[in-house]
Amino acid sequence: MFSPGTKKSNFSSRKDRTVRAHTPPVGNGSPVTPLIENRKPVTENAIPDRPNTGTPAPWASRLSVLARIPTVKKSDKVDDVDPIQPVYVGEVPQVVRDEQANMLQKRGSGDTRISGGMDKGTTLAWIICGNRLFVWSYRSPAASRKCIVLELPSSILEDVDTNKNLSNAWLLCVLDWDHNTWSTNKVHQKITAAGVLLCNRKTRALVYWPNIYSSSPSVTYIDRSESTSLSSSGITTINKQKLSSSYNSLISSAIPEKHNFCIALACSSNGQLCKFICSPTGIHCQEIISVFSEGPKGYPRSLVWHAPDHSLKEPKRKFLLLTDDEIQCFSVELLPDFRTSKLWCHEIVSDDGDAGIQKGLAGQKKIWPLDMQVDINRKVITVLYATFCKDRATGSSYTEYSLLTMQYKPGLDVCSESTYSSHKKILEKRSPVEVIIPKARVEDEDFLFSMRLKVGGKPSGSSIVLSGDGTATVTRYLRNTSWLYKFDLPYDAGKVLDASVFPSDDGEDGAWAVLTEKAGMWVIPEKAVLLGGVEPPERSLSRKGSSKEGSTQEERRNVSFAGNIAPRRASSEAWDAGDRQRPAFTGIAHRTAQDEESEALLAQFFHDFLQSGEVTGTLNKLQNSGAFERDGETNVFARLSKSIVDTLAKHWTTTRGTEIVALAVVSTQLQDKQQKHQKFLQFLALSKCHEELCSRQRKSLQIIMEHGEKLAAMIQLRELQNLIRQQSSTGSAFTNSNSQDELSGSIWDLIQLVGERARQNTVLLMDRDNAEVFYSKVSEVEEVFHCLERKLSLIISGDMPFTFQLQRACELSSMCVTLLHTSMNYKDENHMWYPSPEGLTPWYSQTVVRSGIWTLASFMLQLVKDMGHLDRSAKLDFHSHLEVLIKVLLEAYSGAVTAKVEREEEHISLLEEYWKRRDTLLDSLYQQVKGFNQATYQGSSEVVEEQNEEIRQKLSSNLLAIAKRHEGYQTLWNLCFDHNDLELLRSLMEIPLFLLFNSVVSVCVLKARYLLVQHDSMGPKGGFSNFVFKQMYNNKQFAKLMRLGEEFPEELAIFLKDHPDLLWLHEIFLHQFSSASDTLHVLALSDGDSSISEIEEPTSYETKVEPTLADRRRLLNLSKIAAMAEILELLPDDEETQEIAQKLLPPADLIQLCLKIENKKPVLHAFDVFAWTSLSFLRCNTSLLEECWKHVANQDDWETINQESMAKGLSDEEILEVLRETALFQASRRCYGPEAETYEGGFEEVLPLRQESSEVSMGSSVEAILMQHRSFPDAGKLMVMAIMMGSVAADERSEDGPSPME
Repeated sequence: MFSPGTKKSNFSSRKDRTVRAHTPPVGNGSPVTPLIENRKPVTENAIPDRPNTGTPAPWASRLSVLARIPTVKKSDKVDDVDPIQPVYVGEVPQVVRDEQANMLQKRGSGDTRISGGMDKGTTLAWIICGNRLFVWSYRSPAASRKCIVLELPSSILEDVDTNKNLSNAWLLCVLDWDHNTWSTNKVHQKITAAGVLLCNRKTRALVYWPNIYSSSPSVTYIDRSESTSLSSSGITTINKQKLSSSYNSLISSAIPEKHNFCIALACSSNGQLCKFICSPTGIHCQEIISVFSEGPKGYPRSLVWHAPDHSLKEPKRKFLLLTDDEIQCFSVELLPDFRTSKLWCHEIVSDDGDAGIQKGLAGQKKIWPLDMQVDINRKVITVLYATFCKDRATGSSYTEYSLLTMQYKPGLDVCSESTYSSHKKILEKRSPVEVIIPKARVEDEDFLFSMRLKVGGKPSGSSIVLSGDGTATVTRYLRNTSWLYKFDLPYDAGKVLDASVFPSDDGEDGAWAVLTEKAGMWVIPEKAVLLGGVEPPERSLSRKGSSKEGSTQEERRNVSFAGNIAPRRASSEAWDAGDRQRPAFTGIAHRTAQDEESEALLAQFFHDFLQSGEVTGTLNKLQNSGAFERDGETNVFARLSKSIVDTLAKHWTTTRGTEIVALAVVSTQLQDKQQKHQKFLQFLALSKCHEELCSRQRKSLQIIMEHGEKLAAMIQLRELQNLIRQQSSTGSAFTNSNSQDELSGSIWDLIQLVGERARQNTVLLMDRDNAEVFYSKVSEVEEVFHCLERKLSLIISGDMPFTFQLQRACELSSMCVTLLHTSMNYKDENHMWYPSPEGLTPWYSQTVVRSGIWTLASFMLQLVKDMGHLDRSAKLDFHSHLEVLIKVLLEAYSGAVTAKVEREEEHISLLEEYWKRRDTLLDSLYQQVKGFNQATYQGSSEVVEEQNEEIRQKLSSNLLAIAKRHEGYQTLWNLCFDHNDLELLRSLMEIPLFLLFNSVVSVCVLKARYLLVQHDSMGPKGGFSNFVFKQMYNNKQFAKLMRLGEEFPEELAIFLKDHPDLLWLHEIFLHQFSSASDTLHVLALSDGDSSISEIEEPTSYETKVEPTLADRRRLLNLSKIAAMAEILELLPDDEETQEIAQKLLPPADLIQLCLKIENKKPVLHAFDVFAWTSLSFLRCNTSLLEECWKHVANQDDWETINQESMAKGLSDEEILEVLRETALFQASRRCYGPEAETYEGGFEEVLPLRQESSEVSMGSSVEAILMQHRSFPDAGKLMVMAIMMGSVAADERSEDGPSPME
């Protein structure tokens, strides 16, 4: 946030700063700040070490800022008043406070937004609360102060944006009808007539009150659905596509000689400038101007009148427009037709630094002009802009805030429009760019665009910057340095709504005035800015010295607040990713008053539980406060859990360097956190908040439990460090005693990098040691893996000795494995505390964790290639480290894939990445194991042989277990094939595997976390069985394939669907003679390419040879034999059948045999026999073919089919489904269908299907044969429909639908 440090006063020490309950007197003298001794809050001694300023401890009573300060009399001494403190001016009207109280009671609806502002010209202040607009004069004494209450139209409120991240959702302009010009004496004149124009930024709805001081103010408004624009072609309605944009700035001006008429200009974030004419009768969108057609999102940003001192008699006014790289000047005629013309433009962002902002500098990535203001003398134009930069040395990203001041070139007559046409450049730099903040935290784009600039207050030349999170910072440039003064009140004073210049008695601009959300109006005296200003901090703009001087409670608050901006930090990290693609800005979940109330209430309840153990009524009170309305990191329970595990120690140690890891204070601090976190879990369980979170906010509960995981992991990491230090003192396989780096170790170096990164991102940690920050920021342990990915070359340099590289790689591997194993074990031991895991990604399965481990694993794979000269013990030690690292990496991938599938998100790319990396890692392990196996055979003694065998079995079994769990089929096959272990191969094909990620179906089957289902090892196409069959097929091991398939018949049948050259053999083995006959027939009549699977890799086969005529004849004979076997199975087992089985029957006899069997299947086989014969046989046996059609028509009860279809009123689709099961339909598809296959000519040449297509003789067609059937008079239509639909239906056997086994 935009919040610079606060300079300590040289006067007496300050107490808690709050505002008084009553308005201080305002007389001839200036308002004064209450005396320090009279400003002690009632809760001052309730909490020890409460910070002097800012947010109190989370468990402190959140008394209103108005109730903490007693009143002060003017006669009291003011010698001890702190001069660097803001001065309280007065409270907002009571009617506003009442409305805010009502809104607070209704905050359960989520609508507690308050917008407000100040108008410098009329000294009017305004606040929108709920559905009311309150307007009053902040200069008037409290006794005579009148507050005007205006009701907002209900239709406008229905569409009001619910985005609470915006500091002000409304834009407002005040039109003073009493005074023609803005003059120095205006502030002393009472306003009796004024108009108000109100605009909603998001919905772009406008509301206009012509005179708010009338007895009953009228209102006109324009809804976005009613907006029209006037173009050259006429009136057109604004389409909704344009409404996705929002208004960034609004200005208005009275129209001369027209009572209560005004012109308004609004710039939209989609590059448009809208012009409205407002009158008592309505609002008309007079024109829409396109500033640029394809500009960047969010621009233009700002609109300002060129000269604020405008006379109502002047017919024209000029205004300035700020875009992403230019200042544009326009002229608008106030009468008669309100024509707008562009006068000039000046490019402020270019390669020429003298013209404005220089772009393309080293480290500079992007520039955002944010706001623009013109001084009272219309001579100086000030532009606030932000620059995103990246430090090339450290790789850190930051934002630089600066002010650009421009002025008109000397000698130009700015009042004459002819001047602009004769000069190319109108503006020049008034002074060098004033850098306000050199290095600030990276914010997202919405936050940057929420910043506003005000100019003109005292001290002279100062400006004030208002940011979207409700802070105000005064900046002035002195001696080439920016000096910043932050307006800082306790957090229950609410946000800063707006700032302006408080009028002084001499008519000149006075001190800065600030309007707050809850604490009324304050003035920042000139002396306060001069004495209280500080130089900008190096990093994020926050209170200087807070971590040194603040209390433990203050630091806990700050750390807790840091959790609220996690999305913002994530955005910064995404920018810092370097070569990775930068994602779009992420949104920031800004804190609301309801969130703060809920979090403070929860902290108070937990504090009471630690003291007394009581939780009575906790759940209901937290529910009523809205504590369960947010999920994820912004949930108040997750935030309190984060504050527990991330608490900074009040006093860590004064020791710096590597010795810190040996101190007991590290372990003590972590164990204390763990105990407190366990108490927090007990509190959740006893108060039944755990049950509520488990059902409503699963993500929040998972985050809370992961905090426990990370704490346990950090404690184990601390123990690992001690162990490594002990081993380094006694020596190890990779020890390099001559290296100075051995004293620290790679884990220590990584801790330094992670701690430094955290310090750069959080200014409160800048004075802490890197190791201290690392062990304190427990919730951000993922940063370990981010630094592994980005900074591994700094930890393990190629210049180090090779053995030293191995040692450091093993240390880092142990660190990663310890963190992940401990987290997984914690989850297993406390699984009853966790919510249901569906769709939730564990922290160790996140992309940053996987990428970090993969980077380390890849580096270790490179080291393996150069390990040939090392002894066996060193190789085995390194292999064991790599093995366990691969195990945790693959487990992380499995968790990520499971969560994505359960959320039904796109997961194919993640699966492919997982498969590719899995195969690479397992293949490397296999090659190492293979090398160890070959080396172990070289031993001679019996003892050595036993050791070698033991090592071989251990390494192989470990690799086998990993490959089985993650479906490393190639590795499983290699282990079985190299050792010719057929028994192991059979066992792997029989047992189900644990993880089945070959398809979405198999993952969803495992929603209960690796539920074992019989035959799941087959996967969608057979799983590992399919892979084994494929390997044997490619290796031409057909005999082994068929013999192994006898033990796995169903799996082999699925595999051989793509290999018909072997399928028929398996079908005969399964006694599926009919299917074997069909397969053989297809092979006999197909071309050479189709006899072998087309899905196999071309490299797996030799040149394909087209079958010869003898081959085709042989296949047809085999098909006949198979068909004969099928027919014989249907005949009774008698002597006649046995006699028939001993010889081959001619085709005609075989057909007669099929017709004798009163069964649908053999009758249909008769048509198969006809198809396998020649055309001459068909012509010679036409009568036999007609007999087959008569038999096939008798296989179904057509009268019953007809009666049922009529009785049930079946639709055409339902009738077709019934006909598909009839023998006529199947015979027609076999003989006349699109996929019908015959040896020579088709059936159409001998026996046409329809009567009208017969050219031979009457009655020679299938339809004519059916006409002779006894059921044809009643069911003839259905019978003809069956043969006709069958002739156009595809063979179901060729369709790609999954079989039951699949």
